[in-house]
Amino acid sequence: MTDVLPQKAAARRTLAHARMALPLLATLMASGATAAPGETMATVRQLGSRVGPIIGSALACREIARPRIQAIIEKFQVVIREAAADEADRDELTRLLDQYVAEGRSLVTGRRLDCSGADRQLADLERSIAAPAQARSSLPAVSIGPAAAQAATPSAQVLPPVSNVRGVTQNDIKFGMVIPTTGPVRESGRQLRIGIEAAFSRVNAAGGINGRVLKLVTADDGYDPARTLDAMKLLYEKEQVFGFVGNFGSATAAVGIPYALERRVLLFAPYTGANVVRHDPPDRYVFNYRPSYAEETDALVRYLVKIRKLNPRQIVVFAQNDAFGDAGFAGVAKAFRSLGVSDNAIVRVNYPRNTIDVDDAISQLKLLRTPVRAVVVLATTRAAAKFIEKAHDVFPGAVFANISAVAGSALASELMLLGPRFTDGVIVSQTVPSVAGYSSLVLDYKNALANYFPGEAADYTSLEGYISASILIEGLKRAGPSLDTERLVDTLETMRNLDLGLGTQLGFGRAEHQASHKIWGTALNETGTYQPVELD
Repeated sequence: MTDVLPQKAAARRTLAHARMALPLLATLMASGATAAPGETMATVRQLGSRVGPIIGSALACREIARPRIQAIIEKFQVVIREAAADEADRDELTRLLDQYVAEGRSLVTGRRLDCSGADRQLADLERSIAAPAQARSSLPAVSIGPAAAQAATPSAQVLPPVSNVRGVTQNDIKFGMVIPTTGPVRESGRQLRIGIEAAFSRVNAAGGINGRVLKLVTADDGYDPARTLDAMKLLYEKEQVFGFVGNFGSATAAVGIPYALERRVLLFAPYTGANVVRHDPPDRYVFNYRPSYAEETDALVRYLVKIRKLNPRQIVVFAQNDAFGDAGFAGVAKAFRSLGVSDNAIVRVNYPRNTIDVDDAISQLKLLRTPVRAVVVLATTRAAAKFIEKAHDVFPGAVFANISAVAGSALASELMLLGPRFTDGVIVSQTVPSVAGYSSLVLDYKNALANYFPGEAADYTSLEGYISASILIEGLKRAGPSLDTERLVDTLETMRNLDLGLGTQLGFGRAEHQASHKIWGTALNETGTYQPVELD
């Protein structure tokens, strides 16, 4: 009961801010930002502090239709574009709006404002914007005082030193991310972005990193290495990013990494277990979170032979025909050799990258004289699902052992669309703990999803993005306010025995740029839910 009065007071303040915002927003949206640039900027800053919480509280309520909210956001983006004299002004106004949106979300998630109140605020704003011009013209004028008299914002706080480092200002640090937002693996790219943005939003809501907020800018390469270089150039040369985080894919990494190394720019936690990002000694500017594909497939083969008691010669490999497939196959070969079996005995069938063309692979396996009891699957989501669908009845009782790149949550959804019987015998190695678990980091991740991406289900790929971003955030904090790439790299190389609440410690060193070697085993049941499996 002691919290009731403060909660009501906070809700009243938000409603008051909303009422104050209505005439000002309506006027700006109707007439455009026609005042002098400095005066308009000050007006829009004040406006963002009042409209942002309305947008944020509405976003936290699933029952409020998203098109209503999006319409307000788009109108306010027009106001920002018209008010900003240049890109720096536009970035500042956008950043401030994002901060106030986060504050609005926290009002609802912290139960200081209910969704009916959030809906009323949004409805008042909609009515004001839609009001006839005559009604708006009689609204009281808003007087904005000098900058020193404005309400406190992050720009009024003690800020870090002015920086001439690309992608770093007094107010923010900008990272780039090359992912597929189109094509057959676009959902994996989307999930990875969600995880990173959730971690960034969480730290931004708490004040950022040494006074700076984190920004993420993405570029689409469609999982096509022929497009990756253009995407990297767009982010580095036009968007002026400080570094890259979470770039997706193995063949795409083979294109992107030389570009990053030439420019001595950080490439952190690429979503690949291929050797192209794991040189010995490691490339100075490349840091991985996840174990390698070879580590995953080695663990799966050992599980199939030692725990499931299968004959190694009854295990075959279905792989994407590129560096991704090659890296996983290397782990299978290593496991065979350690078991005293020649790796020449391994049967590998391939499919073309970025396709779901699996028929030729199935036809080749049908010709084998030795029965197929298990398949190590080195494929993306839809190709793996298509292969399992077609192979399920051809090789009854076979185990389909997938590595984490298959995107476990997405694979489960694809197979459940086919029917529960297709989940039988499906195993996935994971580079993150169970999304249904209760480790402290998983709980933090779920809270961040609820706050910043309401309605999004917990997902293995977005969890990996969240973990990767959390490690990067810790490195940025330790590097201090005078940030540059060399200082951050030096700091990362001293981060040992880092405990984020995963149940395993993480860390880097000068000779070790891979934070984790831990692999978790999971198996699908008939409900499409992953259950833990001990791999050793």
